[in-house]
Amino acid sequence: MSLNTRIFIGAFFGVVLGIWLRQSSVDDSLREGVLYSAGLVGSLFIGLLKMILIPLVFTSIAVGVANLRAHQQMHRVWQITVLCFACTTTLAIAVGLGAAHLFQTGQGLSLALFQEHMHGFEAAQLTSAEFLQTLVKGIFMNPFAALAQGSILAVVVFALFVGIALAIKGEAYPQLHKLFDEGFALCMQLVGWIMLLAPYGIMALLVKLVAAENSALLTTLAQFIAVVTGTTLFHGMVVLPLILWLFARVSPLAFWRGARPALITAFATSSSSATIPVTMTCLEKDLNVSPQVTGFVVPLGAQLNMDGTALYEAMAALFIANLVGLDLSLGQQLIICITVMLASIGAPGIPSAGMVTMVMVLQSVGLPAEAIAILLPIDRILDTVRTMVNVEGDMVTSLIVQRQTSPH
Repeated sequence: MSLNTRIFIGAFFGVVLGIWLRQSSVDDSLREGVLYSAGLVGSLFIGLLKMILIPLVFTSIAVGVANLRAHQQMHRVWQITVLCFACTTTLAIAVGLGAAHLFQTGQGLSLALFQEHMHGFEAAQLTSAEFLQTLVKGIFMNPFAALAQGSILAVVVFALFVGIALAIKGEAYPQLHKLFDEGFALCMQLVGWIMLLAPYGIMALLVKLVAAENSALLTTLAQFIAVVTGTTLFHGMVVLPLILWLFARVSPLAFWRGARPALITAFATSSSSATIPVTMTCLEKDLNVSPQVTGFVVPLGAQLNMDGTALYEAMAALFIANLVGLDLSLGQQLIICITVMLASIGAPGIPSAGMVTMVMVLQSVGLPAEAIAILLPIDRILDTVRTMVNVEGDMVTSLIVQRQTSPH
């Protein structure tokens, strides 16, 4: 039985048990005992996710940037690729935040379960100058203090510097590069073990959530699914094809005919890494992209370019903020933008990998990590569409790079 199936089953039983605990006929001592046990299991699962977050993000970003070193001879290809990745991800985040503000999903439904985590938390109202000064102080700090304190942005920025140093002068530090590679592989192994507990952790968290809240949450969650799916499809069917036509002069219909096998595979597997062979075949055989371009852009994009994931995480952060009754300031939304963009670099191309980086995004503005209990049961549904858009972004970038680097 796949992990996603087990998570779905755990979520189902968590909801059923939570509804049962809300019945007046249930003995109070039994209810308290079940909720206490659920709290322990849920806390264990969230604690394990927080434990692995910092080392995973640090090693994945350092390794991802350092691996650019293998392609130093392709300077123009490298420059255009990274520029496309940055631009499409930024647009995806802007589209996601815009839709979140437009539809205001979750507004007015304050969840009591998360209020204890937000007790005493106040969003500081800073001027632009004060915010910029605070942001700089928070980003550039002692890396060991950042690692120990879990300062997400500071850890990510330090990882970027380390990765760039390895990309430029990697031949001087071969053992260090190997160490980070092995560290990333080790972190992924630990994530695999932690995810074995995910069905039980999600069931426990949902028991507490459903027992404490009313059925209005389910309606709100359905609205969130519809808004995220619609917004992601808008980015994939309007924004990316428009960029493709403007910069590569490829019609959307011709692109979709050639890209169809890769997009279907991405939808079915929810893994941009598993789709790499199909993506490269479609680009080379059906869309006439050179093997040199696809061999560089597609594997790199599977690690660094996550339009769908970035869009989803930006919308999810504002959705959770609405649920806990927190009105995020413009500065906090900017932090979300920066964190989401950098988190998309550290999200491995595997199913539900965005869950770990989602914790990172939530914590960057003080939102409770426990809120992923709401997101995980629906993650598999949303993961199919956003992975398809992730792969589409890699293919669009490949065609733009081909157009801009080939002789006209």
